[in-house]
Amino acid sequence: MAGFDPTRLPRVPSAPGLTVDEVAWLLHATAEIVAAELYALGDLAGWRPAGGEWCANEVVGHIVESDRRGFTGRIRRILAAPEGNEPDEEGWDQPSVAAARGDCAKPGTVLIDELTASRADAIDLVRSLRPEDLDRAALHRAVGRITVRELLNEWCLHDRTHLQQLLKNVQARAWPVMGNTRRFTDPEA
Repeated sequence: MAGFDPTRLPRVPSAPGLTVDEVAWLLHATAEIVAAELYALGDLAGWRPAGGEWCANEVVGHIVESDRRGFTGRIRRILAAPEGNEPDEEGWDQPSVAAARGDCAKPGTVLIDELTASRADAIDLVRSLRPEDLDRAALHRAVGRITVRELLNEWCLHDRTHLQQLLKNVQARAWPVMGNTRRFTDPEA
């Protein structure tokens, strides 16, 4: 299953997806995993694994900004719009926001606190959603019509993508010095 990529699965609108309760628990789980990883990394959380790659702290800063701009912010704007009105949504310049935040230079504990607060707010919002809220929508300029239900599912996928990125930062630190043990992972190494 190492090559399995869920983003290659076909679109099935009738699939059950994730429930509101499951999303709330998964958002909580992400915050717990991120906190554990940043605590364990300590000062290494500001290390970049390669040119153009985010340090672990920047990954966490991006998750926080995505909560604010792309998920809780967007869902709140959808719900605040008059019934039947689908607000226009824009994207945001993620690399510029990451650069302006300067997260590589921050202590990981600052980012853990920021994520913990962001997630508490996010989980409260998710748990407050009513069934009739889930099909409310916005029109995103880049991707088209998006519903609250779709955003909730994408939020969990987005989190897991960045959890993988966070974990790969540690792998990038370990791999170059593993000697022959690299062959346990790649027989050609």
